[in-house]
Amino acid sequence: MPMNEKNATNPPTEPAVLHESVIGWFGEHARDLPWRRPEAGAWGVMVSEFMLQQTPVSRVLPVYEQWLARWPRPADLAAEAPGEAVRAWGRLGYPRRALRLHGAALAITERHGGDVPADHGQLLSLPGIGEYTAAAVASFAYGQRHAVLDTNVRRVFARAVTGVQYPPTATTAAERRLARALLPEDEATAARWAAASMELGALVCTAKNETCLRCPIAAQCAWRLAGKPAHEGPARRGQTYAGTDRQVRGRLLAVLRDATGSVPQSALDAVWHEPVQRARALDGLVADGLVEPLEDGFYRLPQS
Repeated sequence: MPMNEKNATNPPTEPAVLHESVIGWFGEHARDLPWRRPEAGAWGVMVSEFMLQQTPVSRVLPVYEQWLARWPRPADLAAEAPGEAVRAWGRLGYPRRALRLHGAALAITERHGGDVPADHGQLLSLPGIGEYTAAAVASFAYGQRHAVLDTNVRRVFARAVTGVQYPPTATTAAERRLARALLPEDEATAARWAAASMELGALVCTAKNETCLRCPIAAQCAWRLAGKPAHEGPARRGQTYAGTDRQVRGRLLAVLRDATGSVPQSALDAVWHEPVQRARALDGLVADGLVEPLEDGFYRLPQS
């Protein structure tokens, strides 16, 4: 059954049943992650949200720990050149996130006295902060009531409430209405629900290998009760990496991250055999602000 207006405003399963079951499960099975600990604070939560976009927890953990040890507050990061954020990002991938996080740290330092704002609107106005990240920081760091819709949550809602295997490729208005309809009224419970439903999607209701025997809401899951009908939308294809411009960009950035200063064009030429693709990847890095060209064919990580 496709998601529609009726489903979005009148969930077929009583929300309180879902809340109690999922939050109870979360209390027993939640992973002990550093950004969930009280000492992480709002900045720790924000850093984790930037890093976890399209990147698994196992890869994020060591970089997160090093990042917070070096830059425990936004002002500490803001005081450094943006290229240092790119360098510290390491091999997490999608390094523009590092520049956006640096930009957010600058704005927090300049506009909010160095403290991550609690107001949802102020969070949304920060560079690099979109709908999801603003809601996540407000919810996870400040215990506020917001619909937090990441890929895991959207998949849980699609299966448990809407009865389809996968959510749409991009978040829809119907999904937002459904998420708001499912939100507990109490702020603290709503924040717990956001974290719990996300964890359920990450650990149990996964994209490829859902384990319904471990799911606390299997008895209410619309998709399971319908016999797990196969996905009817466009084919879902895994991302390729080998041989792509992304791989070339990664190799070019690795040379610059490892260097203490600028590097010559010849050092970059050595990392990829195909000159047209290599030039295209380097031009893209420059256009994205991740690499700064200098005179005489030298390059470095951005300094301003």
